[in-house]
Amino acid sequence: MTELDGQPAGIRELTALAMTNYGHFTTMRVEDGRVRGLSLHLDRLVRDSGVLFGTAPDRDRIRELARRAVADTTGPLTVRVTVYDPDLGLERPGAEAEPRILVTTRPAAAPSLPPLSVRTAPHRRDLPEVKHVGLFGLLRLRRLAQLDGYDDVLLTDERGAVSEGATWNVGFFDGRRLLWPQAVCLPGVTRELLRRGHAGPQHTEPIDRDRFGELETAFALNAGVGVRAIRSIDGVEFDPGHPVLDVLRAEYAATDAEPL
Repeated sequence: MTELDGQPAGIRELTALAMTNYGHFTTMRVEDGRVRGLSLHLDRLVRDSGVLFGTAPDRDRIRELARRAVADTTGPLTVRVTVYDPDLGLERPGAEAEPRILVTTRPAAAPSLPPLSVRTAPHRRDLPEVKHVGLFGLLRLRRLAQLDGYDDVLLTDERGAVSEGATWNVGFFDGRRLLWPQAVCLPGVTRELLRRGHAGPQHTEPIDRDRFGELETAFALNAGVGVRAIRSIDGVEFDPGHPVLDVLRAEYAATDAEPL
């Protein structure tokens, strides 16, 4: 399903997104017409649209278009809502924008995936607080990591502190507390839901490569798969079967899902 403002998206409109590559999005896992953290996804779309376009999409309209996209479907779906203006060109990106809403769907990933082996790479996304469509740098680093035998890449800032994965947030457990990286990163919906719902102690602080050996486990977070274990970073091994991961998965599963 690929619809623009509720109608089949045309070649011209899709070509504009590919050629101009200016916009933002959010990705949601929809099960039985419900989404964990739906309000946070909508908040993101409104906030990011204000940053990129100086305007805000209608929240009820987004929900209506997403409901339309998943109607008459079965099984979990990944729904991506992209906000962009097909008429905003390379020559005049400063022109007044009239952003539109593109909704695409695909089957959701399995809820349980094998642990990740990742390596670090120095990189900071443009405008990291916005979930924008400029993914070239991330995909290039992911590709290079995979060509070298890893599953994915974990980004570090100019001081060597961990920030985020290519398309996911990262967290750690030191045996007593959940630890969240302090470096600038995209504020993920899944991470925020766990931060609010976790019953144990947690802290946000700088985490660099020298600390990996002190930590018991590491995990990746995104809306597509929830909580996914990381088995190694730069060859440093973590426990992919640590009991805290089951606690986090249970806390995430207990999060109320909101109806579209």
